[in-house]
Amino acid sequence: MPDLIEIDEQNQEQAFGQTTVPSKNHSLAVGRISGLLFNDERFTVMPELSLDMTQIELSQYGLTAKDELIPDICLYSGEDDIEFSDFDELKIKQIPLLAIEVLSPPQAINEIIAKFHAYFALGIKSCWLVTPVTKSITIYSEPGQPKTYDINDNEIIDDVINIRLP
Repeated sequence: MPDLIEIDEQNQEQAFGQTTVPSKNHSLAVGRISGLLFNDERFTVMPELSLDMTQIELSQYGLTAKDELIPDICLYSGEDDIEFSDFDELKIKQIPLLAIEVLSPPQAINEIIAKFHAYFALGIKSCWLVTPVTKSITIYSEPGQPKTYDINDNEIIDDVINIRLP
C-alpha cells in the first residue's frame, strides 16, 4: 500500500508542482476562511482553482510545476463577473486579488514562499500563509514583508485588499 501512496503523491507533484496532502486541519482552515470571506459581497471566493501560469517561468522560483499553480483559496473582486458558464475552464487566466495557501503536514514553508513570489510576479496583490498547527495567518502584501496574526489577535487585517476578519 505505501507504493500506491508514493505514486499518488508523485503524480500529484508532476501534474501540479505541489506535494500537498490535505489533512483534517487543512480542510477545516480552508472551509472556515472560505466561509468568512464568502459573507463579504465585495468578493468571489474560489477554492482549489487552477491558475494559468504560462506567462511566467515557474522554474525561476524553484517550482517544478509547468504551467499552473493551485492556491487553496483564490479571492476575486465581485466586479470580476465570475459566474457559472456552459463551457467550464480548467485553467483560469484571470488574476485573483488574493491567493491563500494553507500549510499541510508534508509541505515546506519555503515551497509556499516560492509560490508567493510567482503569484506576485503574476500580479496577485496579496498572499496569505495559513499555518493550522500554530493557529496563525501570515499576510504578505509584497515579497519579504510578512505580518503574522494569531489567536490572540482580535482581527486579521489585509490593508492591500481592504479585508478585516474577526
